[in-house]
Amino acid sequence: MASRKGRKRTGTSAGKSRKPAKAKKPARKAVRKSAKKRAAAPKAPKASARATAKPAPLRNVRAPKSFVRRGAAAALRPAHRLKPIIGRRNPYDTDLDRNPANYQPLTPLTFLERAARTFPDHIAIVHGQQRFTYAQFFERSRKLASALSQRGIGKGDTVAVMLANTPPMLEAHYGVPMTGAVLNTLNTRLDAAALAFILDHGEAKVLITDREFASTVKETLKLAKARPIVIDYDDPQFPQTGEMLGEIEYEAFIADGDPAFEPLLPADEWDAVSLNYTSGTTGNPKGVVFHHRGAALMGYGNVIAANMPRHPVYLWTLPMFHCNGWCFPWSLSVLAGTHVCLRWVRAKAIYDAIADHKVTHMCGAPIVMSTLINAPENERREIPWTVQFITAAAPPPEAVLAGMADAGFNVTHVYGLTETYGPAVVNEWKEDWDALDKGGRAAKKARQGVRYHALDALTVMDPETMEPTPADGETLGEVMFRGNIVMKGYLKNPKATQEAFAGGWFHSGDLGVMHADGYIQLKDRSKDIIISGGENISSLEVEDALMQHPSVMFVAVVAKDDEKWGETPCAFVEKKPGHENVTAEELIAFCREKLARYKCPRYVVFAEIPKTSTGKMQKFKLRERTKEIA
Repeated sequence: MASRKGRKRTGTSAGKSRKPAKAKKPARKAVRKSAKKRAAAPKAPKASARATAKPAPLRNVRAPKSFVRRGAAAALRPAHRLKPIIGRRNPYDTDLDRNPANYQPLTPLTFLERAARTFPDHIAIVHGQQRFTYAQFFERSRKLASALSQRGIGKGDTVAVMLANTPPMLEAHYGVPMTGAVLNTLNTRLDAAALAFILDHGEAKVLITDREFASTVKETLKLAKARPIVIDYDDPQFPQTGEMLGEIEYEAFIADGDPAFEPLLPADEWDAVSLNYTSGTTGNPKGVVFHHRGAALMGYGNVIAANMPRHPVYLWTLPMFHCNGWCFPWSLSVLAGTHVCLRWVRAKAIYDAIADHKVTHMCGAPIVMSTLINAPENERREIPWTVQFITAAAPPPEAVLAGMADAGFNVTHVYGLTETYGPAVVNEWKEDWDALDKGGRAAKKARQGVRYHALDALTVMDPETMEPTPADGETLGEVMFRGNIVMKGYLKNPKATQEAFAGGWFHSGDLGVMHADGYIQLKDRSKDIIISGGENISSLEVEDALMQHPSVMFVAVVAKDDEKWGETPCAFVEKKPGHENVTAEELIAFCREKLARYKCPRYVVFAEIPKTSTGKMQKFKLRERTKEIA
């Protein structure tokens, strides 16, 4: 029986007949089912007799197998050095100690300080009619840190913020860790029960909240055991009518702060800088802890991956609460860039911001691209330069890429998870790919790509054997990460942390393939693979086929229980405006022109697809809805 393990797929062609599966649904085997087995540390290899023999001349010494980082044992082997020659003292380890003059822990906090000293008058933040220079940005962040310190906030404390993409959210990314505390950015789309769990689990001491979310926060505080100090943000540019819940308003709070406050830099770069929670689609969300070192390296990594020049102008269509805005609040300070805040993601507001502020870069989910290319003509603005648009989640379909190019955007596909500080993989474009036709270019763009500079290693492995899969673009395995932009672990959840790091790699839970040129490509989440008649069907493959239909705006494909085949694909579709007449039969027939018959959906449901705040499809909700379909 096919399983959800990262093994090579076997498929039947469209022309071959298949024996029906038994009515019993195939067992859904998680990729991490043997995490305990994998987590067991392998024994270190014993020293061989050769180790005591007279060493050969160095020119004849070959690198031992421990240099090759393969398999679970590689995590424990001394891959960074040869066995020392007996009796020889290493002069590079003598009287060359680490000291304050030659070593300082990495932290993104120094980025803002440098930008403020070097470019004090350069505009750092644009919000409506508000403008803050880098000198003011740094001063306001220090005042926030000082005001928090006066309330007893320091190392080991958590400061939660429930904010839109506004100046206080940017200031919190610096002001909170300047006290030694940890920043917890809350997902503004969550319900009160989920938020209450997060406040309690993270032991929030302070909550800075926007009036826009007052009703949800009020209910959250009733449910939560935590009793944080509540500070209200009353946006002067976009006034809200929500109730003031706290004891003080944000501007009044930081007014008491010292603008000359001396930031508390981390004594250890492993110190926590922020806390982010996973989506929690199965049970309670997990708290992902970032450290200063990873945040700093990710700050640099984004600059390189996005090919940012000095003083870039970045538009905030991506929620800053999502993986700390993929760490771009820290990245922009590296080059003294300008943050253009956007409170609500709407087509006209995006086009106006780009045209008015000469935006050079932005990030967003595929839903943002669809919003842009499907905007009515009267909401658009001409963009005479190319805007770099970075997107994650589902690969952009050919039609979307073409529409974005026509509108003035160059799309770069990235991939990552909350546990990797956001994007840790980038589709590095090669010049010779420009010569490909539209379909060829779209196929290249659809791949997730290669590792970020800040990531040490990226691979696709069989999760049972922990051996790399062949680089053939066909053999399925689990995508795994290793490096400095992988989380510290899950807060108060050692079991989940151990399972995630089994074998010395971070297990993503995503299934993918490795191509011959070293680029990875996702095929599905392990839980999203559809097993029909013993065959593995990638929901992403079916979605990609349906997205090529001119009437489809969004599509999500999930498994529906089937008495004959065990499971069968079910497609939920949102139509484009003006395409209301398209039928389910038409889409199924269209899909059969693109895919083997058994991969095509037997059910098509026209409905609004539930999405997260970052535009990701919430397939777990759709799976529940399939139970209602006759």
